[in-house]
Amino acid sequence: MSEHAHSLNPSVDDAVAKGSQKVIFASSLGTVFEWYDFFLYGALAAVISKQFFAGVNDTTAFIFALMAFAAGFVVRPFGALVFGRLGDMIGRKYTFLATIVLMGMATFAVGLLPNYASIGIAAPIILVALRMLQGLALGGEYGGAATYVAEHAPQGKRGLHTSWIQSTATLGLLLSLLVVLACRYFTGDQFEVWGWRLPFLLSIVLLGISTWIRMSLHESPAFLRMKEEGKASKAPIRESFGKWENLKVVLIALFSINAGQAVTFYAAQFYVLFFLTQFLKMDPALANSLLIISVVIGAPMFIFFGWLSDKVGRKPVLMLGLLLATLLYFPIFKALAHYANPAIDQASRQAPISVTADPATCTFQFDPVGKARFDSPCDKVKTFLVKQGLPYSSVAAPAGSPVQVSVGEVKIDGFDEAALRDAVTLAGYPQQADSQNVNKPMVVLLIVALILIAAMCYGPLAALMVELFPTRIRYTSMSLPYHIGNGWFGGFLPTVSFALVVYTGDIFYGLWYPVLITGVSLIVGMLCLRETRNVDIDQV
Repeated sequence: MSEHAHSLNPSVDDAVAKGSQKVIFASSLGTVFEWYDFFLYGALAAVISKQFFAGVNDTTAFIFALMAFAAGFVVRPFGALVFGRLGDMIGRKYTFLATIVLMGMATFAVGLLPNYASIGIAAPIILVALRMLQGLALGGEYGGAATYVAEHAPQGKRGLHTSWIQSTATLGLLLSLLVVLACRYFTGDQFEVWGWRLPFLLSIVLLGISTWIRMSLHESPAFLRMKEEGKASKAPIRESFGKWENLKVVLIALFSINAGQAVTFYAAQFYVLFFLTQFLKMDPALANSLLIISVVIGAPMFIFFGWLSDKVGRKPVLMLGLLLATLLYFPIFKALAHYANPAIDQASRQAPISVTADPATCTFQFDPVGKARFDSPCDKVKTFLVKQGLPYSSVAAPAGSPVQVSVGEVKIDGFDEAALRDAVTLAGYPQQADSQNVNKPMVVLLIVALILIAAMCYGPLAALMVELFPTRIRYTSMSLPYHIGNGWFGGFLPTVSFALVVYTGDIFYGLWYPVLITGVSLIVGMLCLRETRNVDIDQV
């Protein structure tokens, strides 16, 4: 009997509903593996900057590595359009089967790619191309998995069922961190030479498992009913974005929750890692370990808040998460600095560093082609401070004034590296965070608080997005705002925030980016977002 015939038989539909655990498991496991592939790059950004962007200075290389990470996010909305259209026209199952194959092969290829030292500029170009293929695949993956699970879920449990899909991003991140940690341990000093390739190469095994699992799934019953009734959309992109009544919902979905949710997720699981390792100089292995512990503690919260949204509604949970993010990000990250590197926190309070210079002699040190020379005294001072991870403030001096650095009461005229080193050492600024002095329980608690905020915004999101749009254009309509929010607003968080910190010298200045976005999302959501908990999602 065909799947189309099944869809007309109520007893078969009941059987499909009873098999929802298999649907959740199969969809979620495949999505975990896909997020693993995508997040590997973020977990290895520092290594990749050395392997593929060796032709530029260190600061530019790291910003470049973050931009290549972001390149995968840039194309996610285009993947949403391509695969969303296919999902609404030919079905959910085969579309998100195709996305996982594309993702897995692109990730495996990164593990084989020669580095900059071997093939020069071709290495970063190919790397970015592979990242873009990953982004296209992920653009089609999430909408397919969320739609597929929601269309199998019984009424009143959509938040709980789809929250498993929401938890897959965290679980994929956790898997990537664990694999990287294991490879670091087994390859030792060789990790940054060739050991970093192993996590990428391992993805071929995960691809085989997840493809086999997804092959065994049946098509969504809601989609099959729609096909049987001849109501499938022939032009889902035009219907989704060419009609104001639907485009308006897409825009509300983007600006009320997806943009804000995206920055809460990436702040909790990526930016916090950059913050600890780049600005607070914590040992990367220790930072990864603390993040892993925090993720294990925080992951069940995604399920809890999905379940809670079935009871009290999607909107109250989502809006509370955005409110907490807007109010608490600065206090949480300032507490992280205090507990993760108390020596640098204490030194910056007792002997703050300031750079007084003519602004015309200081440049924004981002060099896309590796040809610019940052050789003014102001540039040299700021380069030194950034490389040492030392927070500083900038003070504008009258035109023509020479640069002067203040480290507490000590004044240093011009760029004198030896004098600067002596002054910051005397003031108690450490070269690295002392692992013995890191208050590990408090750091974990603070990261868990960030994950808790992200879980409030992310746990109920899939159910809300599915419920906002009709079956015939659901895959396309929900995928685009989700991936613009996560791909553009969220994906650029590490890059934009890191560049802001380098530019200002204030390690907390980058937080203005997520705080402004969550604030705007909160206002738009309160005014424009409707409650969807009791919507009938079988509407065509």
